[in-house]
Amino acid sequence: MITIEHVRKIYGRAPNEVVALKNVNLEVPKGEIFGVLGQSGAGKSTLIRCVNLLERPTSGRILVNGQEITALSGGELRKARQRIGMIFQQFNLLSSRTVADNVAFPLELMGLSKTKRQARVLELLSLVGLEDKANTYPAQLSGGQKQRVGIARSLANSPDILLSDEATSALDPQTTHAILDLLRDLNKRMGLTILLITHEMNVVKQICHQVAILEDGAIVEQGRVSQLAALPSSRLAQALFPRPQNYSVQPGATLVTITFAGDSASEPVFSTLARRFMLDVNILSGNIEAFGEERIGQLQAEFSGEQVAPALAYLRELGLHVEVHN
Repeated sequence: MITIEHVRKIYGRAPNEVVALKNVNLEVPKGEIFGVLGQSGAGKSTLIRCVNLLERPTSGRILVNGQEITALSGGELRKARQRIGMIFQQFNLLSSRTVADNVAFPLELMGLSKTKRQARVLELLSLVGLEDKANTYPAQLSGGQKQRVGIARSLANSPDILLSDEATSALDPQTTHAILDLLRDLNKRMGLTILLITHEMNVVKQICHQVAILEDGAIVEQGRVSQLAALPSSRLAQALFPRPQNYSVQPGATLVTITFAGDSASEPVFSTLARRFMLDVNILSGNIEAFGEERIGQLQAEFSGEQVAPALAYLRELGLHVEVHN
């Protein structure tokens, strides 16, 4: 659906040039929600703006639905952009227009008749739960309502792809959760492919199927969220499950980190270990996170007893990732 190949973006000229993107390669499958996670200045906004050529890459190619969008200009580019919706952090609504007129604006540019515009606007406002706000002005709306208007407007042309540029970072946590639920519902109901950028781990946890971590303009890690979260060595897992430092382990005990995924996250593993292998198990720290419908957890514990080795083998037979620290 979206293919980004060896994309570089440079601002300015040597010796004062700034390299915003460094050989970025991404593949966003059709119908998935793909997150790009990174801190401020990592190049996230530049990357997403390159996808619809609001920023043109210095080099590399971007393909959307198999069409090389980086090779287009003029009328061909405008036509291609109609298949790509975009929502923004600061909403970008027209303050002098009502909610209905904001949503209708892209349809006006397309030359759609007034009757067809009105029908489409009502359909879109119903989709985002704002059918009662059609004649309201943006100044009278909450932040979450403004973003719902922005989402409705981005869907006016029935796009295949939705780009989200930090769309929830200006919202409170409860409103963020509601907007993300709406995006996930649109993804499922319409088969909409969503590429979003964010600096918030909770956004990735709540709705993303895949994630790429961007640092200083380069992709340093990418993959399915659930798989990366279950891999202790991944940057994503280390951010989700920070480990306490300076453990004080009892003499003769074995310090282990155990990662649980799927159904195993709900199993009474430690009580089984105590009964079956006569172990003393002391849990030092731990956390369980939900990724959509899947749960992943990580625990640090010390094992004491004469059957530590067979107990660790048993855990690995269950499909758990076991890391021994001493």
